[in-house]
Amino acid sequence: MRLPPIAPADLAPLQRPLYDDMRSGVAAKYDLFTTTRNDGALLGPWNAWLHQPEVGAAFWTVTKAMTAFKILPDGVRQVAILAVGARFGAAYEIYAHGAVAQARHAMSDQRLATLAAGERPPDLTDEEATAFDVARALAGGGVLPEPTYRRAVALFGQAGANELIYLVGHYCFVSVTLNGFAIPVPEGGPAGPGERT
Repeated sequence: MRLPPIAPADLAPLQRPLYDDMRSGVAAKYDLFTTTRNDGALLGPWNAWLHQPEVGAAFWTVTKAMTAFKILPDGVRQVAILAVGARFGAAYEIYAHGAVAQARHAMSDQRLATLAAGERPPDLTDEEATAFDVARALAGGGVLPEPTYRRAVALFGQAGANELIYLVGHYCFVSVTLNGFAIPVPEGGPAGPGERT
């Protein structure tokens, strides 16, 4: 980890409002995986954003908007997020969203393992498969193929397809943040790609 977690007692005045907002938002949304240290320091991408609050606040605002205005079913979103995390080998992202997918959507170990390996599980619904295809194509670079785009619009409507594209872009950024600052899976969590327990 290249940026040490910041204990609440050590926050600078500019960091405190962002910390408070992220801490309450993360606590309300993510109770299925480790997001803080015992002393209250944020982990994951939130710690990185806290180190530069002028920029981090903007990314946190996008994160909140992606949650508040969602149209896509959450299970579909989790497949797309896991496809992006796998494409980047972002261990914390796979750990966190794998926990959400398994607890809230009864995702099997086999399906999660296949997604974490960057592969398309054969038992996805049509909506999940389309989300996987869109995420995989966009995270690989280049223009989203027209048939894939049209399928997303047909299944999710224009607003849902837009959300899917924004979601993939956002989690590409989250993955780059995690990888750029070498943010690991918390102790006790399952090892991700290239990680040791």
